[in-house]
Amino acid sequence: MIRDQIKTALTGAMKAGDKPRTGTLRLVQAALKNRDIELRGAADPPADDVLVTEVLQKMVKQRRESIAMYEKGGRAELAAAEAAEIAVIEEFLPRQMDEAELAAAVEEIVAETGAASVKDMGRVMALFRERHAGQADMAKASAAVKARLS
Repeated sequence: MIRDQIKTALTGAMKAGDKPRTGTLRLVQAALKNRDIELRGAADPPADDVLVTEVLQKMVKQRRESIAMYEKGGRAELAAAEAAEIAVIEEFLPRQMDEAELAAAVEEIVAETGAASVKDMGRVMALFRERHAGQADMAKASAAVKARLS
């Protein structure tokens, strides 16, 4: 489980005295704890690895947005700190699809659903999300689906 890998990595970082890595892993654990609290009493909570992957992807997205703002504001040192956090977080994410794999997956789902126009994009994206959650950035997948159906 990804959660166990994070816990082990935190212990190792603490023992090694790696403060930036320790801080990032503690942020990850705090975000996971917050998500667990949000889902208390939920009728159908997602599987644990799916939940952890969603949280990690959200954290990476937030940091990428922060990097863009810091670079725009001329704060290279803060952008570098955010990039270092992204590197730590991405260690625990599943391998992401490359462009060719993404295109092949989109093509397969489009053929399977019989989608013909952009109006069918919702069905294609729902199936893509179901099958490939965590393996691809949904913004890139959405752009690929839109390009394919246009």
